[in-house]
Amino acid sequence: MHPDRPAAPPHDAAPAAERVLAGLDDDQRAAVTAPPGPLCILAGAGTGKTRAITHRIAHRVLSGEVRPQHVLAVTFTARAAGEMRDRLRALGAGGVQARTFHAAAMRQLRFFAPRLLGGRELPEVLTSKARLINQAAAAARVRAESTLRRDLATEIEWAKSSLIEPAEYPVAAARAGRDTPVAPESMVRVYQAYEQAKQDAGVIDFEDLLRFTVWAIEEHPDVADQVRAQYRHFVVDEYQDVNPVQQRLLTAWLGGRDDLTVVGDASQTIYSFTGASADHLIGFPRRYPGATVVRLTRDYRSTPQVVALANQVIGQARGAQARLRLQLTGQRKPGPAPTIRSFPDETAEAAAVAARCAELVAAGTPSGEIAVLFRTNAQSAAYEDALTDAGVPYQVQGSARFFDRPEVRQAMVALRAATRAVEPGTPLRVAVADALAATGWSADSPPPGGAGRERWEALAALVRLAADFRPAPAEDGTEPTAVDALTGFHAELTRRAAAQHAPAVDGVTLASLHAAKGLEWDVVFLVGLVEGTLPVGFARTDDQIEEERRLLYVGITRAREQLWLSWPQARSDGGRPRRPSRFLPASTATAAPSAAATRAERSSAPRRRRGTLVLCRICGATLSEATDRKLGRCSDCPSDLDPELYDRLVSWRADVAAQQRVPAYVVFTDATLAALAELRPDAPETLVQIPGIGARKLGLYGKAVLALIDGAEADHAVTMV
Repeated sequence: MHPDRPAAPPHDAAPAAERVLAGLDDDQRAAVTAPPGPLCILAGAGTGKTRAITHRIAHRVLSGEVRPQHVLAVTFTARAAGEMRDRLRALGAGGVQARTFHAAAMRQLRFFAPRLLGGRELPEVLTSKARLINQAAAAARVRAESTLRRDLATEIEWAKSSLIEPAEYPVAAARAGRDTPVAPESMVRVYQAYEQAKQDAGVIDFEDLLRFTVWAIEEHPDVADQVRAQYRHFVVDEYQDVNPVQQRLLTAWLGGRDDLTVVGDASQTIYSFTGASADHLIGFPRRYPGATVVRLTRDYRSTPQVVALANQVIGQARGAQARLRLQLTGQRKPGPAPTIRSFPDETAEAAAVAARCAELVAAGTPSGEIAVLFRTNAQSAAYEDALTDAGVPYQVQGSARFFDRPEVRQAMVALRAATRAVEPGTPLRVAVADALAATGWSADSPPPGGAGRERWEALAALVRLAADFRPAPAEDGTEPTAVDALTGFHAELTRRAAAQHAPAVDGVTLASLHAAKGLEWDVVFLVGLVEGTLPVGFARTDDQIEEERRLLYVGITRAREQLWLSWPQARSDGGRPRRPSRFLPASTATAAPSAAATRAERSSAPRRRRGTLVLCRICGATLSEATDRKLGRCSDCPSDLDPELYDRLVSWRADVAAQQRVPAYVVFTDATLAALAELRPDAPETLVQIPGIGARKLGLYGKAVLALIDGAEADHAVTMV
């Protein structure tokens, strides 16, 4: 028998191959039955791309066209590879190799290592670059704490995946618009020192697996012949995410042959920062003239309403990838229209999302079929807190829970240590910021590099929490000391951490948009959709902006039935106005009160002018801290809080929060209630002077609060809300 000719098919092969075609739509069938040779499947979200490629492989195997052991299907995750193998076995095509690029390369290198390395085995593969990056940074005279080390590792991975050598890095980074974690010249030194440290240790990294496999095939004809005799038919999933070294390896495997099936969606290209490029997908017909191109556009995942919004968002895309965008057609029964809402601030947005999640779960939606998606992992803290307050279980996808993050654990240690050294009279927010400064955090601006920004945002969230934290009075009723305040704040963080360290449960998924790729849920909340977050602030070039648009598209297409998009008009109540994401449809302005309308509403009401000095009403000192400005006095000046009024306010707030099904702090924070009980305003003009009570809350709660101050009982004031 000729070695390149498949064995004759069994007599029942034709009926078995025909069964594989059952249930496919016309486009999927066209992809499955396309002739041998180059095939490009452009598959939109939810259109059954995995079904198409597994059925194509099975159809070719069962018809006798190819042998299963000669097929290599390449995916980007072990989960996707396992799913593909399971489906192929169920279709009767067991024996097909489905692996990630790295797994396939490692398998081949281990087999050929003794031949290539003079009898030696494949060197150990690093599971973490941290130790060698630390050595390299020291050798390059770069001070690198843990966050910077992660960014240095990411930058080296990008360079190696892009086939960029150390000396080529500065020009390549500038051309790619990289936001380098250190100066390019310093990055070159770190890169060179890392490669030397790796060589000295006798180890390789994951990028080396691909590069060495390319070298083995390109430079050793005997290896190339053996690999190419084994694998003759190739399938590549998520082809829009292939980076230069992966494409180079694929080319080496093919060795000039063209029996290649690729599947991808240019509109889901969201990993350019790692070196991935849709150029290979876009240029496939030019690389293989005469290639078959099939488009899958029937969306079986989402309702027509969700699909229509996805089409509307991606329809505004520009650039090379936009030329391959697909107009999807929903195949499911109609569902509810997507909800597009704005909220006064981030706290109110998180509370509303948590309340809606609680409603859905109570109505029978499994919590595991709900997801809250955001642009950056640092945004998860507000939703972890809100869901905890609402009693809704959750799980964090793709990253540690907020209090599990290394920088937050380090901050907790620093805060505890600071309780032994805080200066008397130090406001809590200042004490917290000073403690975090000892870990390298600075309030001025976020550092460059993705990991650095994530760390900065997480610690900034702790500082914002401190600004709203109201420490309990001392046992004798006096104001707590700085030590007591900081100790109480640390205890509050410990309580929150304990609540969120519960055993893993099937709960609402919290995930970044990147981590959500490839997943789907019945209900999806897309939150924090403001300029500076989506698109993220450091997206400057046209290409970077377009990738941010594709991130929103990916998020929208994760939803099967219900979709919620929301944005906060300010970071906190009374804060600087924020604009909704430019990617949201124009109907946003009519779907919810616009930021401009809210500003107009606020400007029409009496309020404290921004930028004016606020003086302590007791000693006359200028107040700079948020809590002090709210109370109208220095933290160490005597308090004239009315305890009975404070108790009535707390009781009233609890009842209002229960009525509105939101956490109590969404109505008013403890600090605001304390300010009300101290200042006892007697008119709307003086009530609105208290920071945290803007025009909106004046309209919602003003009459009730003034009635409480005038002596009304809490239950009477609730009826006035």
